[in-house]
Amino acid sequence: MPPSPTTVSSPIAASSRQLLLVVAPAWDSKAARLRRFERTGNDDDWQPVGPAIAVSLGRAGLAWGRGFHPPVEEREKSEGDGCAPAGIFAITALFGYAAPDSPFARAARLPYLAATPDLKAIDDPASAHYNRIVDQSTVADPDWASCEDMLRPDERYAVGAVVAHNAEPPVPGAGSCIFLHVWAGQGVPTAGCTAMALADMSEIAGWLDASAAPLLVQLPQAEYAARRAAWGLPTGSMPMR
Repeated sequence: MPPSPTTVSSPIAASSRQLLLVVAPAWDSKAARLRRFERTGNDDDWQPVGPAIAVSLGRAGLAWGRGFHPPVEEREKSEGDGCAPAGIFAITALFGYAAPDSPFARAARLPYLAATPDLKAIDDPASAHYNRIVDQSTVADPDWASCEDMLRPDERYAVGAVVAHNAEPPVPGAGSCIFLHVWAGQGVPTAGCTAMALADMSEIAGWLDASAAPLLVQLPQAEYAARRAAWGLPTGSMPMR
C-alpha cells in the first residue's frame, strides 16, 4: 500500500525514504530539473543521490493533481489538459519492454509490468477501468472507448514508472495514466507525464525501492519555496533557466 500523509501540514509519511523532486521555473514550464533524495528515517535530513537531471513536462506545463498533498481548488488537472500533475504522489510500479524473466525485471524492487500487445492504460473517464493499466485479454467485456498501448513502436515506454496520481478511487476526468518515462528528446514536452533520457530513466528505475515508499514531488519554483519547510522537502533542486 502507498504511504499515507502524517498531517495536513506535512504530507510526507515517515515510511517514505526515497524522493524524486522535480522543480520547474513556472506553472507553464515545459522543462524542469529532477533530483533524487533519500533518508534513513523521518527525522533525518534528505540527502541528494547523484546529479540533477533535465526532464520534460506536459505541453501545457503543470496543474495541481490528486495525491498526498492537501487539495488545491485552483489550476486543477483534468483529462487531456496537457499538464503534468503538481503535488506529492506515490511511485507504485515499474514497466517496460524487458521480459518478466529478464535481468532487469528480476532486479526490480517495485512491482514490474512487462509490456505486451494486450497491456493497455485506460484513459476513458466513462470506463470502470479508468486510470488503470489492464491486460485486456483478461477483461471479459472491455468498456473503454480509448486507451494507450503500453507496448509502443518507439522507446518512450522502454522503461518507466507508474505515478499514483488520481489513485484509488480515481475521479473520472481528473487525469489518468501518469508515468515517468523516456523522452522523445530534450526539450520535447509530453502529454502530461514527466520524461527524461533513457539512461536517466533506467538508473532511476534501478534505484526505486518499494520498501522505501518512493514519492514524486513536482512543483513550480514559487510553490516549492513556499511549501518546502512545511512539507519537509529537501533543499538544493533548482529549476532550469
